[in-house]
Amino acid sequence: MIIAIDGPGAAGKGTLARRLAQALDLAYLDTGQLYRAVAAKVLDAGADPSAPAAAEAAARTISLQDLDRPDLRREAVSQGASQVAAIPAVRAALLDLQRTFAQAPPGGKRGAVLDGRDIGTVVCPAADVKFFVTASLDTRAARRQKELRGRGEPSIYARVKQEMQERDTRDSARATAPLKPAADAVLLDTSGMDADGAFRAAMDIIAARTAAPPA
Repeated sequence: MIIAIDGPGAAGKGTLARRLAQALDLAYLDTGQLYRAVAAKVLDAGADPSAPAAAEAAARTISLQDLDRPDLRREAVSQGASQVAAIPAVRAALLDLQRTFAQAPPGGKRGAVLDGRDIGTVVCPAADVKFFVTASLDTRAARRQKELRGRGEPSIYARVKQEMQERDTRDSARATAPLKPAADAVLLDTSGMDADGAFRAAMDIIAARTAAPPA
């Protein structure tokens, strides 16, 4: 079983994906961490994340072990991730890694849950179930600000909202693998939902989509 979960930042897709993977005993991959890892390597080298050559070179060295870096949630890395993700050569370099994870999940799991921004449209277009998880910009900005403050990082709501809006625009407008729902994705708006509500709704949809047809 492959479950694809796409959506913008702070919509709740990561929390949902982790819970689904645990409940269904599936492997889990946050593909956004791959792009964060690329951005972190570029920044470590003192290069510009928007520079195609530097970003592609970093992307070709990425492995799953790079996702364990403790600094991938830094705001500079988050912004850099959006920049490297807009570079076609970076996306191409990471595509095989993501597809291999989905088709041959580690740990002998019977399937995988992947979340990101192009899973249902590009990485796993034949996924068994696809979700596009979203929420209002105000809701997502408030969630991100709470997350930043929880990590002890100073934040101003207006700036958080502006940066989130800028990233939404970059992700949706890029020529390669733009952020958009797959044609057969289920839209899940979490603006008025807590994590438990989103999880229950998703589990009901998965049960309905994967039920065996009557004999």
